[in-house]
Amino acid sequence: MTQPGTEARPLRVAVVGAGPTGFYATDQLLKQAGLVAEVDMFDRLPTPYGLVRAGVAPDHQKIKSVTAAFEKVAAHPRFRFFGGVELGTHVTVADLRQHYHQLFYCTGAQTDRRMGIPGEDLAGSHPATEFVAWYNGHPDYRDLPFDLSQERAAVVGVGNVAVDVARILCRTHDELLATDIADHALEALRKSRIKEVYLLGRRGPAQAAFTNPEIKELGELADADIGVRPEEVTLDELSRAALERNPDRATTKKVEILQAYALRKPSGKTRMLTVRFLVSPVELIGNSAGEVVAMRLVKNTLRATATGTLQPKPTGEIEELPVGLVFRSVGYRGVPLPGVPFNESWGVILNEKGRVLDPGTKQPLVGEYTGGWIKRGPTGVIGTNKPDAAETVACMVEDLAQGLTLHPAAPSAEAAERLIRERQPRFFSFQGWLRLNELEVGRGRAVGRPRVKFTRVEEMLEALGR
Repeated sequence: MTQPGTEARPLRVAVVGAGPTGFYATDQLLKQAGLVAEVDMFDRLPTPYGLVRAGVAPDHQKIKSVTAAFEKVAAHPRFRFFGGVELGTHVTVADLRQHYHQLFYCTGAQTDRRMGIPGEDLAGSHPATEFVAWYNGHPDYRDLPFDLSQERAAVVGVGNVAVDVARILCRTHDELLATDIADHALEALRKSRIKEVYLLGRRGPAQAAFTNPEIKELGELADADIGVRPEEVTLDELSRAALERNPDRATTKKVEILQAYALRKPSGKTRMLTVRFLVSPVELIGNSAGEVVAMRLVKNTLRATATGTLQPKPTGEIEELPVGLVFRSVGYRGVPLPGVPFNESWGVILNEKGRVLDPGTKQPLVGEYTGGWIKRGPTGVIGTNKPDAAETVACMVEDLAQGLTLHPAAPSAEAAERLIRERQPRFFSFQGWLRLNELEVGRGRAVGRPRVKFTRVEEMLEALGR
């Protein structure tokens, strides 16, 4: 039998995950010279685009414009989207093996890492990802309770997600009204009593993971002053020496921005955003009702490891921060997929260059691949997933040329669709998504906003007349 990849016998690929990596990989597969591929993309959510829809901050509309490129990919006649179809619930890996020559997993990193400190599970302590999903209208998180009647909140971490959370907590209602933030979050934040927000980094300013545009934006909020302690943004000897050895303009600029904030005086705005460095939470303190009332911090210094990286070392100097709301943003972690080998210690699918490995032999499993954060861990920005996907697609094409593919019993598009209709009759097609998108944008236009999102699956089905 001839190998797949021709008009008569197309290469059938299942992409599990509809975020940026999935679309980058799909685009590269469909554009391969001399290869005829058909791609079916599955996502547990009814809507595509992954974190671009459910993770990118609502006040960062420009970043979301990348979806225009994904829409062009989806317009390809050999592409189909099956939204609301979950691996392990509606279909299994064994099912997919019956219908596809290659499987590509790109489900991202869906949970937060824990801080591992006493009191972390007190009421009022939350993973940042849940808050982000809540204000972005993710159907699974839209009903979560966040006590915004508190006056002080702390965000642990100094990556871009932590900055997003702090910024959203500090935005005015009018600022949020110009975004596509979910309606339930807009209303809850309108009633927010939060006056002080702390952004906490365990290392120094030179090691902060946020980008310069993100930290610059914090100094431009309409009704929140920014505060930084001069001694915490003065570079220590090790950081200064590291920058001299490996000069980096972006890091130098970042430190300059923070040092300029340290010279600012409060201008009397309603809220205060304080950015702290060289502090680590060691305990969350609760009241008799089991609610967070304070955070215990230890002051750190930096020490060089054997590999040359600078790590925090606690000094033993403790301070207490009165806070009633805590968000941890100390890193994302991948979630295992049923039937797919997983490296628990790294929080990624067990793989080499995107080829999924057999846990016993450490040899590639024929026809199974991975890409994005679930492949390499939660690093990089949206665009980083493009070369990452290209690396995996190159392996897929190489294996195809050597005849290393699955041998599905029913490799037709019709057979796959029959299975989905049988297992999940309420699936969403890409045409359904385009209609939802049109309706959301129309609802937004009516009130002067970019869009007003549907945040419940039933609501989406009803909007489509189903």
